Amino acid sequence: QVQLVESGGGLVQAGGSLRLSCQASRRTFSSYAVGWFRQAPGKEREFVAAISWSGDSIRYADSVKGRFTISRDNAENTVFLQMNSLKPEDTAVYYCAAGATSRDMSSPKYNYWGQGTQVTVSS
Repeated sequence: QVQLVESGGGLVQAGGSLRLSCQASRRTFSSYAVGWFRQAPGKEREFVAAISWSGDSIRYADSVKGRFTISRDNAENTVFLQMNSLKPEDTAVYYCAAGATSRDMSSPKYNYWGQGTQVTVSS
C-alpha cells in the first residue's frame, strides 16, 4: 500500500504560479508512473500530467501544455507539478495518483490516490 499526500495548493490570482507536491509513503513509489488529475465542481475528473518512473516519458493535457511542468525526485519519493500562468479555469481539486494499471498514463486507472489539494485561481 502506498499513501500519497498532496500539498502546495491555495488561492492565487490569474497569471500567478503554484507548485504542487505529491509525497509518497514508500520507496516503491520510485518504480511507479505518477499522474496528476483535477476535478472542478460539477465536472468529471480529468487528466493533467503524468511522468514515468524514470522521468523519461512525460505527458500533458493540451489545456496545460506550455504552462505546467511535471517532475520527480525519486530520492525524496516526491513528484512535483509546477503550474505557471494560471487561469481561472484551472480552479479544481488536484489529485496525484501512482501505480498505473494502464499503459496509457493519462488513463485514470491508477491503484493509489491522494486526498487532493484545492487550487483556486481568481480573475
